Amino acid sequence: MIELTLEEIAEITGGYLDEVDDPQAQVTSFVEFDSRKITPGGLFLALPGARVDGHDYARAAVDQGAVAVLAARPVGAPAIIVEPTGRVEGDGANADIYAHDADGSAAAVVRALSTLARAVTRRLADHGNLTIVGVTGSAGKTSTKDLMAAIFHCAGETVAPPGSFNNEVGHPYTALRCDWQTKYLVAEMSARGIGHIRHLADIARPTIGAVLNVGSAHLGEFGSRENIAQAKGELVEALPAANDGGVAVLNADDSFVAAMAKRTEAKVVYYSAANPPAPEADYTATDVELDDVARAAFTLHSPNAAPQRIKLQVFGVHQVSNALAAAASAIESGIPAEKVAAALSGHRNASANRMDVYSRPDGVTIINDSYNANPDSMRAAIAALGYTTTARPDARAIAVLGEMGELGAEAEHAHQQLGAELAKYNVDRLIIVGDSPACRALAAAAADRGITTTVGADHAQAAQLVEETLRTPPAAVEQWSQRAAKDVVLIKASNAQQLWRVAATLKSEG
Repeated sequence: MIELTLEEIAEITGGYLDEVDDPQAQVTSFVEFDSRKITPGGLFLALPGARVDGHDYARAAVDQGAVAVLAARPVGAPAIIVEPTGRVEGDGANADIYAHDADGSAAAVVRALSTLARAVTRRLADHGNLTIVGVTGSAGKTSTKDLMAAIFHCAGETVAPPGSFNNEVGHPYTALRCDWQTKYLVAEMSARGIGHIRHLADIARPTIGAVLNVGSAHLGEFGSRENIAQAKGELVEALPAANDGGVAVLNADDSFVAAMAKRTEAKVVYYSAANPPAPEADYTATDVELDDVARAAFTLHSPNAAPQRIKLQVFGVHQVSNALAAAASAIESGIPAEKVAAALSGHRNASANRMDVYSRPDGVTIINDSYNANPDSMRAAIAALGYTTTARPDARAIAVLGEMGELGAEAEHAHQQLGAELAKYNVDRLIIVGDSPACRALAAAAADRGITTTVGADHAQAAQLVEETLRTPPAAVEQWSQRAAKDVVLIKASNAQQLWRVAATLKSEG
């Protein structure tokens, strides 16, 4: 964060100083809500949660080096106090941070955090050289954010959120990592309702905004894809006009996204990973090839530049579309196409448990995509499983799947549809972790299509069932143990299911 005095922060946030001996003392390090991560010169964010209240750790944070605490009440330590004005109501209240916010303390601190981030990013954009790039979509946000960050890092100091730190806490927290040396902020923006992205874009105003897709993730919260499109399109509405440098990067292969062009005054460019590409597309991919673990190579075509061959190091053909969105955003910011291609070819997966591909010494390949799941990303992962297995003679495709969350009334139907996807890609074995109605619907649909299906009671049992399959050679296959490339295992579910535990066990077993 840029250096600010406690007096300045109080003025920005509308708070008052408590037990502060020197109002001119400066915050010179990061804002943190985990007291264990405080470094000297930092500002501690006292957030109440379900199990602990950050206010109780204020003294420890100051003892560890925090200059002060941003809090909703006096904490017996130097603090900037922002008084609660009531709980968050309406659509905004469905965030975990507000679930146990009885008196509005969390809301007050988060509001102050957002106000501080808004002031800092606008100061940097107005008087520094900060370019803010936003990305949203129903699926692929984090992967695309990681690809963008890899490119922008090659052109200058870049800040991007760790993992999927993309909500009302993670977004301003990330924005406050920027300082006078930061050239790019890559901001991943999520939404649980209409108005959420508008709020995030107001905290850190993007100049370039990429919208990837409108799928069925969070359908239970939004009610319809039309409402999801309304929410995602708030990003392009927040962009400056074309004459002021605004650029909207839209997926021409998604009709909901392409239609967002009329909602912005920014310059509009389209990308398309389809074959053949959409006719209006400015950024396209041709000659797509996949290696034996489904890493894509393709030729990037962009305006006013020679075609560039790119060899991605991330897993799945769907990454071509993500790479095009990242490339378009970077090239429109002024980064040369050849530099973009080199950065994309050198990038490896940056976010844990997202299409993390691991080949065990015994020849088994584990595809750990357990961080999150929705119908679109689940179909992409199953396709990648099928492709990888097909390239290995006699190898079996094994899927370890858990529930996709936040699908509302469509949950059972969405899980049933996965049965057809599993059959389409010749998945041999399905192990389901969980016994919800949605999981039972998936199990029944897969079994109806002849897929050997088992329900694991927990992570340990699921891992055991996989290992039992792996230890048994495919029927009528000779010298299986000598094969360098054997079975392929996909592990995927919504994050709450914690299937990364299965992946960790399988890695250690190999």
